[in-house]
Amino acid sequence: MSEETKNVETQSQDQLDQIVSLKKGDTVKGTIVKLEDNQAYVSIGYKYDGVIPVRELSAVQLDNASDAVQIGQEVECKVVSINDDKESLVLSKRAIDSESAWDALEKHFADQDVIEVVVADVVKGGLVADVGARGFIPASMVERHFVEDFSDYKGRTLRVKVKELDRENNKVILSQKDVLEAEFEANKQKVMAELQEGQVLEGTVQRLTQFGAFVDVGGVDGLVHVSEIAWSHVEKPADALSEGDKVTVKVLKVDPEKGKISLSIKAAQPGPWETAAEKFQTGDVVTGQVRRLVNFGAFVELAPGVEGLVHISQISHKHIGTPQEVLKEGQEVQVKILDINADEKRVSLSIKETEEAPATPSPRPEKQSKGPKIDLKDNPNVSLNNQGMSVTLGERFGDKLSKFK
Repeated sequence: MSEETKNVETQSQDQLDQIVSLKKGDTVKGTIVKLEDNQAYVSIGYKYDGVIPVRELSAVQLDNASDAVQIGQEVECKVVSINDDKESLVLSKRAIDSESAWDALEKHFADQDVIEVVVADVVKGGLVADVGARGFIPASMVERHFVEDFSDYKGRTLRVKVKELDRENNKVILSQKDVLEAEFEANKQKVMAELQEGQVLEGTVQRLTQFGAFVDVGGVDGLVHVSEIAWSHVEKPADALSEGDKVTVKVLKVDPEKGKISLSIKAAQPGPWETAAEKFQTGDVVTGQVRRLVNFGAFVELAPGVEGLVHISQISHKHIGTPQEVLKEGQEVQVKILDINADEKRVSLSIKETEEAPATPSPRPEKQSKGPKIDLKDNPNVSLNNQGMSVTLGERFGDKLSKFK
């Protein structure tokens, strides 16, 4: 017998041994040779190819076999069923992947390391990824922020940690949020260590609330309180800012222990009082807006952040009991600057000095006696001089009194 004949017989015997030994539950290796929508064909060196149904290709639901494997790819499978009479050999890639995956998942869970997964499907309540087992990422664990629509997440690669693991119940919970939070905190501490009070930075408005605006300065959010948005009064942040706005801010305070950064937009800009002395002079008549009314007068805004007081005595030429009698908040008025002191941030104003004073009323005529007119001229009982006139009782009744002597 020739050497070549011996080799052929040996190969035939090996193939026969393989055919005989192949049974349900065996693990085999092969190559993907053909793909259909609902199954993949695998050559394992058997007398006919094996088939992997789409449900046995992955731990997650797939639309097509091509979503899991490609032609020419080497795979390891478990024999699910074999029927030589019908030339039916059903294999499962999922079964082998699951066995090895659980060991790896348990290690990832213990080490809390980061793994990459591809989103296979978007389902109610979150995302699904194939990690050898069905991995579920709840909606609340996808991002650090709220996401309303996950429709464009399918096919994305996410970096996750194993959050929960229950092999008995085939439960795998993953979290990308934990990864992002850890990275955010590490970056936050780094940025906060570099920040200095008084430092001026460029930032981006991230979120608006009723009490202020959160501004991103190098990957870390700092709070600009509503009182620090502008030199002028701001009722609510949305009146002055929008999300995405680029702003210049000044660092007011850094608290690494609490992880808080206080910022100011207005402090990064020239203060209104810095230019007030140049813009306004004593004696100027300007237009202002009544901002507040108090018992002793009215505060009038001359420019954003610059308010002066009109004392109640300087509001009107006529006497008033309260400023509310002639003024209302929001009203525009003409005022004269009586005095300005930018260093002390004080301005004294007058409204009445911008108005013409009313005419002085004429003196009232003297009242005349309703009795008969008496001519005092040449009357011996009346004395007229520069000081007025005087009439003595003796002069008036002298003759009559003499009778009683």
